[in-house]
Amino acid sequence: MNKGTIRPIRKEDSQRICEIYNYYVQDTCISFEEDPVSKEEIMKRIAVISSAYPFLVYEMNGEVLGYAYANKWKERVAYRFSVEVTIYIDKDHLGKGIGNQLLDELMGRVKGSNIHVLMAVIALPNEKSVRLHEKYGFKKAAHFIEVGYKQNRWIDVGYWELVLNET
Repeated sequence: MNKGTIRPIRKEDSQRICEIYNYYVQDTCISFEEDPVSKEEIMKRIAVISSAYPFLVYEMNGEVLGYAYANKWKERVAYRFSVEVTIYIDKDHLGKGIGNQLLDELMGRVKGSNIHVLMAVIALPNEKSVRLHEKYGFKKAAHFIEVGYKQNRWIDVGYWELVLNET
């Protein structure tokens, strides 16, 4: 596979982000949202997240095939040095290394910042996501049983964490 380009998100990417994400909302248990998200809502989310954290897209031949971002993990101020990382790849381009490239670039952009811990929250089972994060050193920190309910079934959630800038 040819290597695409990873760049910061732009406003005009919102429709494509919406298309990629809504597949996971409507057809999988990976996202815990149940209703499709509008382009306008995606634009709001992009604006909030990208104002404080890296929000990247993977583009090849002019088409966005995936995206990744860091975002605050929890609201309380003591969590300010921890972020959650999120990656979504177009369903027709899974398994081509796009997630690896995005996570690598995202981690490069947060390393050396004031971010101390990266968190990955994964609906289980999701072996591809688990393997991706563990490849980059994330360790399983928690497993919550049946905390989500979607598509007429209970879903477990796992937390993986990576401590950066260890002292």
